[in-house]
Amino acid sequence: MVRFKIPTTNHIFPPEPTNSISNLLSKSHQCLTLLKLCSSTNHLSQIHAQIQVSGLQNHAHLLSELIRFYALSPSKNLSYARSLLYNSAASAPISWNMVIRGYASSDTPREAVLIFLDMKRRGVRPNKLTFPFLFKACAESFALEEGKQIHVEVVKCGLACDVYVNNNLVHFYGSCKKVLDAREVFDEMGERSVVSWNAVITACVESCWLGDAIGYFVKMMDFGFEPDETTMVVALSACVKLGNLSLGKWIHSQVIERGMVLNCQLGTALVDMYTKCGAVGYARLVFNTMKERNVWTWSAMILGLAQHGYATEALKLFLTMMKSSSIRPNYVTFLGVLCACSHAGMVDDGCRYFNEMERVHRIKPMMIHYGAMVDILARAGHLKEAYNFITNMPIEPDPIVWRTLLSACSIHDANDVKEVQDVVRKRLLELEPKRSGNLVIIANMYAEDGMWDKAANVRRVMKDVGLKKIGGESSIELGGSIRRFYCGDDSYVDLEVTYELLDSLNLHMKMMNFLS
Repeated sequence: MVRFKIPTTNHIFPPEPTNSISNLLSKSHQCLTLLKLCSSTNHLSQIHAQIQVSGLQNHAHLLSELIRFYALSPSKNLSYARSLLYNSAASAPISWNMVIRGYASSDTPREAVLIFLDMKRRGVRPNKLTFPFLFKACAESFALEEGKQIHVEVVKCGLACDVYVNNNLVHFYGSCKKVLDAREVFDEMGERSVVSWNAVITACVESCWLGDAIGYFVKMMDFGFEPDETTMVVALSACVKLGNLSLGKWIHSQVIERGMVLNCQLGTALVDMYTKCGAVGYARLVFNTMKERNVWTWSAMILGLAQHGYATEALKLFLTMMKSSSIRPNYVTFLGVLCACSHAGMVDDGCRYFNEMERVHRIKPMMIHYGAMVDILARAGHLKEAYNFITNMPIEPDPIVWRTLLSACSIHDANDVKEVQDVVRKRLLELEPKRSGNLVIIANMYAEDGMWDKAANVRRVMKDVGLKKIGGESSIELGGSIRRFYCGDDSYVDLEVTYELLDSLNLHMKMMNFLS
């Protein structure tokens, strides 16, 4: 054990002439009191030194409190907590659990599994508080095989029926995209809590088993469980992925019916759902009724407005946020601002906001921000500037950035920048030689320039290697359900009626144009 230097002045304890049993008990009580009040590592070092010189280093409760502070406090030192644990003569499961918990919430969660293995080697029996944090560590590090082995240990220890352990087990399998395993654990649970339902719904949503997620949500209420804020947020995220506005409105009605407080998390989830399902007006109503907003709430509203073409409103809302609140923007906020500038053709403002991100707000631009900036320049026809911007990026541009510029080249009259087209085309083919969308864009560009042989050659290459253009897709909401339509798909039984209706509408429009 490493001994700390003992201060010669300002002793925590006054010097004692004797070392009687009562004195030891008194000092242990003083140490425990000070450990509970401890708020800094310097103070802790002094207390630890006094424990050492007082011969209390093997005091179980003191040791446990020391490990707790080093493993779980804001100023934690996990390596030292581990050293204390390994060098103690005897340690209870609680001390091992605290170190496992500390590592599970750290940047090195896999270390928690190694602690557990050492715990087993030393003959310390794990309990129901050991496994939840082990599953959390495995979920954080996507350690599927290790998690499965720990699952076996749960069964061996007779804890397979513990609801707290099973909740974390469902979460672990869900994080590793093993939805069937997560559902199996959940379905076999004899006892469940709201957390159990939230875990299985989240597992389904994160793996895009969206119908199953909504099914569990409905079953939860049928079984008499009252959904909480987390349940609603996860269910709303399923509506976003489904694009089902009616379902999202129904979940919103459940929030109102149950009198749930529209806090930041729930309010932001509703704003996000409404904007991504196209109901910007509803999103604005929810936003305006929220008494408390955070940066994610503002960002969701700004981005939603920008993506639906309300560029002016998005930028006004951004300025309102900056002037009337203490909230500082984040990377999502600026994505919305840049998107608004792109839709509004505000090149100078877009450049200014992009530069202010890092210079003023200390937000390092991500690839998506560079892509948005290329879109701003390219949409406005500044193709050379966009190309120069890409070549001067401090990070390697991804294919999306190049594809953004190439698409703009096909829209604008780029006769004076043919060299840009050629370079972008070549670079994109190097990055994604087998992406059908890129080849289609290139073939169309050749055709528009009258280079029919080259266009035919590109399409021939696609045919030879079996590449097909991804069919166009659209969807409509009918009676609360989503119906999807794909280009070239004639499998719908009522297709003939649909075409007759379209012909009738087309004729009606022509007559209206003729009469006007």
